[in-house]
Amino acid sequence: MEIETIVVGELETNCYLLKIDDECVIIDPGDDFSKIKEALANYKVVGCLVTHFHPDHIGALEEILSTYDVEINKVNSPKFKFDIIETPGHTAESKTFYFKKNNIMFTGDFIFKSAIGRTDLGGSNKDMKESLEMIKSYDDQILIYPGHGPQTTLGEEKKRFSFYY
Repeated sequence: MEIETIVVGELETNCYLLKIDDECVIIDPGDDFSKIKEALANYKVVGCLVTHFHPDHIGALEEILSTYDVEINKVNSPKFKFDIIETPGHTAESKTFYFKKNNIMFTGDFIFKSAIGRTDLGGSNKDMKESLEMIKSYDDQILIYPGHGPQTTLGEEKKRFSFYY
């Protein structure tokens, strides 16, 4: 699986394009539909995954849904196998998408490199703590693709969890 990152919008949100052969899944279509559409020129869009519904993560969502005839958090291809992990904290509906075969997670604003998501924008400190405790059971080598900023590994971030609560 090839992963392309397109940084979009004023808050520099990471929009991810996951590509296998001629198919593509979009994760967090934050803004700038034309920039995203251009990167999809040679691909069939088979899904759109959204980690949470803050405007910086869904700015181009309506255009994506209407242009590519896909549904939110559904993928119409057997090539993309993933688990949806409920990770409330940043928001009540926050999700992490785990592609076990590829050993990667797309965490949105749940976990960043050297930080976790704010809980004062519709989230919960209690939920964040519980989500962090739950995610500890996953392998340290998992590569984290966050909603903003650079990649990291789950093991690196686990070292900091106790500082957050």
